[in-house]
Amino acid sequence: MTPAPGKQSSERKLWSRLSLVPLFIATALVLRLEGRLWICACGKLFLWVGQACISNTSQHLLDPYSFTHVLHGFLFFWLIAWLAPRLNSNWQLTLAIGIEAAWEILENTNFIIERYRNATAAVGYTGDTVVNSMGDILCCTVGFIIARRLGFRRSLIAFLLMELVLILWIRDSLLLEIVMLIIPIDPIRAWQMCG
Repeated sequence: MTPAPGKQSSERKLWSRLSLVPLFIATALVLRLEGRLWICACGKLFLWVGQACISNTSQHLLDPYSFTHVLHGFLFFWLIAWLAPRLNSNWQLTLAIGIEAAWEILENTNFIIERYRNATAAVGYTGDTVVNSMGDILCCTVGFIIARRLGFRRSLIAFLLMELVLILWIRDSLLLEIVMLIIPIDPIRAWQMCG
């Protein structure tokens, strides 16, 4: 017997949401196996750390760089909507979260950590804690949902405004991070240094 169409939709939503639980658990375990601490070495856990130029950045749930992960969600929404427009929206979100989880694992490898130290202003960067990576994945999820609700044009405007705010606030942004990781530019690095 085939379930009613409404029931099929509910079951698909449930399965796509349930698929996220093992994804988060697996990501956390892989990060821990990479040597990432569960929480800050200081032994405290803050929901928010508002400064970008302190040792607690990337050590607690959220920090100014969390906004770059919201922008990841925007980018993933645009890319997935373009490449897989027929994929159920819940599975599109699951795919975006999977990509972000993979990035968190890659970002916290010794290779990428050293790249951040050598190519960007993140001289003392030691990698994210597991809790910060989980916060980053949640921020990407929020960004994906916001972009989906806004549509392409309005989400592009929001993306550019958030980039501008980040540049003015912390002298960094998602686009600057990408540029600096690929092609370090010394004057930008000097401008970004905490003083």
